[in-house]
Amino acid sequence: MPQSTNKSNDLEPIEKASKDELQALQLQRMKWSLQHAYDNVPHYRASFDAAGVHPRDLNTLADLAKFPFTSKKELRENYPFGMFAVPRERVARIHASSGTTGQPTVVGYTKNDIDTWATVVARSIRAAGGRAGDLIHIAYGYGLFTGGLGAHYGAEKLGCTVIPMSGGQTEKQVQLINDFKPSIIMVTPSYMLNIIEEFSRQGLNAADSSLKIGIFGAEPWTNAMRAEIEVRAGIDAVDLYGLSEVMGPGVAAECIESKDGPVIWEDHFYPEIIDPDTGEVLPDGAEGELVFTSLSKEALPIIRYRTRDLTRLLPPTSRSMRRIGKITGRSDDMLIIRGVNVFPSQIEEVILKQPQLAPQYQLLVSRESHLDKLDVIVELRPEVSGKLSELEMDAIGASLQHHIKATIGVTTKVRILDSNSIERSAVGKARRVIDKRPKIAHEVATGVL
Repeated sequence: MPQSTNKSNDLEPIEKASKDELQALQLQRMKWSLQHAYDNVPHYRASFDAAGVHPRDLNTLADLAKFPFTSKKELRENYPFGMFAVPRERVARIHASSGTTGQPTVVGYTKNDIDTWATVVARSIRAAGGRAGDLIHIAYGYGLFTGGLGAHYGAEKLGCTVIPMSGGQTEKQVQLINDFKPSIIMVTPSYMLNIIEEFSRQGLNAADSSLKIGIFGAEPWTNAMRAEIEVRAGIDAVDLYGLSEVMGPGVAAECIESKDGPVIWEDHFYPEIIDPDTGEVLPDGAEGELVFTSLSKEALPIIRYRTRDLTRLLPPTSRSMRRIGKITGRSDDMLIIRGVNVFPSQIEEVILKQPQLAPQYQLLVSRESHLDKLDVIVELRPEVSGKLSELEMDAIGASLQHHIKATIGVTTKVRILDSNSIERSAVGKARRVIDKRPKIAHEVATGVL
């Protein structure tokens, strides 16, 4: 596979900065971000005061450990705009993702935030080998999900020509790739495999297409999947990491010349690794939970945000900034299904709104044709079990499937069983998730948008 290279004169000065120069900028921006959050977000003022810390207590980067963490819980408790640090009128755009109760996690951006976001995504595309004038086919979803618009603005910022295809319509994806001849595609890795298979279905070879680079994120993917995509599509496959609460895609990105893990753009996002049980900050190289503090966000400053991703920080290689090691799991029970974050408690809440259904369920996760598949298996309540016709049970299942899709945004297959059909655990802890996907621990490439 031919490797593109990033010449040093293409890089921004910060991408080549010394450690001292980078840390001086981080400290300056971190002081601003803490003060901005404290002055303008009631939650942060209250949480800092409760912890007995003030922004002026930050004298070194290590002092960040004195400050309290932020989680999705706080974002939900302040729904919809309570975590914004600027008046709503200054918010230029709003994105949102699903929460465990079906209530979205809301993020906002000022015009400056959108420009910063576009800048880091442009930097990410350039790290992947993209250059001004390249034609980029974007097959991430557009809308409240940050993937499509995040990639779009970054590609335009770099000076690329954008094809805003969005997701779905696989036949048309292949048609436009053949007709427009883009050199870069931005999409989830699993959907890229579907596109490759559609090439084959049409009697075409994806490796003969114009595509040279694939920038993949929004879901975990393995090194084995990377190798398969590269061989079958004849491209370089690189990893893009992000999450909406911190910014969206472009928090970190892999460099095509090394492909050794996403580089964190540390001039905008300060990383820590903590012990997920004690909250203690761990040294670089140690595995723990990834935590981010935003250094330049105006609308939604985020202080010590717990991503729940388990990984480690690696030393710089292709850039002056540290890298993320492969994600080895999560410190919570979240599933990622086709780029959608799903919690068992999210499904449970929808189930419990159906009066005929009992709170006894299992989620069966599998992989079919490279795409994740989620089956929801749930019992009837004892008082109706055995009394319903097959047609009535099918109607209940269809209703549950509809409400899960409407509330959470993920397609499922629902199976309704009679009471006491699901095996009970002898130790009292229900086994809610059965994940039959290929094991990817120690091999996962990241990507949560």
